[in-house]
Amino acid sequence: MDKIETRLRRARKTRARIAELKMVRLTVHRSNSHIYAQVIDATSSKVLASASTLEAEVRKDVANGGNVAAAALVGKRIAEKAKAAGVTTVAFDRSGFHYHGRVKALAEAAREAGLEF
Repeated sequence: MDKIETRLRRARKTRARIAELKMVRLTVHRSNSHIYAQVIDATSSKVLASASTLEAEVRKDVANGGNVAAAALVGKRIAEKAKAAGVTTVAFDRSGFHYHGRVKALAEAAREAGLEF
């Protein structure tokens, strides 16, 4: 099994547990250059809020989208957008990525900005 397959296997397990809870989930995807976050409704699978390092507001604040500072900024923005959409409690779906570095920075920034998970 290679690195991608093991990550996807971890992601499937996490998503299966979150599906049983029927909660709104905060999904994170990380690439080498950017980080993306979405708040997805459990019942209809619709995206309620999204934020990434590709947004113009984020790009003017950080030069590089692939670092911890950019991930923290995205975490803060996704929490603000989720609260504007009426969501305060979510389940954190890290998409099989280890809870370390940029994923951890995004999660902690979202918690500080008011999301509960």
